[in-house]
Amino acid sequence: MRNSGLNEAISAAGGISGLARQLGISQPSVSNWTWVPADRVVPVVALTGVRRAVLRPDLYGEGTDAAVEPSAEIDEIEAARAQQYALLAALLVRAPDAAMLEKLSGLRGDASPLGIAYAALGEAASRTDVTKVEREYFNLFIGLGRGEILPYASYYLTGFLHERPLARLREDLNRLGIERSEGNYEPEDHAAILCEIMASLAGGRFPAAPGADREIFEKHMAPWIGRFFADVTRAESAEFYRCVGALGQAFIEIETEAFALPS
Repeated sequence: MRNSGLNEAISAAGGISGLARQLGISQPSVSNWTWVPADRVVPVVALTGVRRAVLRPDLYGEGTDAAVEPSAEIDEIEAARAQQYALLAALLVRAPDAAMLEKLSGLRGDASPLGIAYAALGEAASRTDVTKVEREYFNLFIGLGRGEILPYASYYLTGFLHERPLARLREDLNRLGIERSEGNYEPEDHAAILCEIMASLAGGRFPAAPGADREIFEKHMAPWIGRFFADVTRAESAEFYRCVGALGQAFIEIETEAFALPS
């Protein structure tokens, strides 16, 4: 029997198939949930707007024992980082559906580079529709044979897929106890999966040692992810995704500067 938080998330996403599609996993996987898995809370919050305390009151509810609340020490900055990575992961794993476009169209910003990128993304979401954005996503990242852009660390760093950068990432993920999600068939060096991993590390979803997010970022994202987002902003097929690329660029610059500061 599904808990009320999961039912609320399913309703907000337009049904089980809608939630599965936005998360990039199979419909049967979501159908078998009774709770939102701990490592999926951050993406579900970003996609549906359902509060994490509603999704998992056992982890986030008032009075929860701190010993079983993995994010008890997560501050507002870390929570904001987790949500930003989760948003990028959701946009890179597949094209947004109508419900997500509607949510994105309400984004507002400020005068900061990240705020300007948010405002532009909101405006772009209000101008497009599901058919256009699905075609755009296909042309950019899938294509007939291959898309205009290949969003994989191995490709950016070696020119080929499934190369040593992927093997090194898998070694580090295994050491951190991070396992591949059921139903996810993309290699772990896909930009969306790396953003999801960072969301879970920043949000405290993985029981990793302090600094694990810095390690993953500096070793497996910093050498290439900025170029990837820059390529998205310049891609011929990009309209809506040009704004996604600009948002990614602005956020990665902030992350790079923050990780460069003394610990």
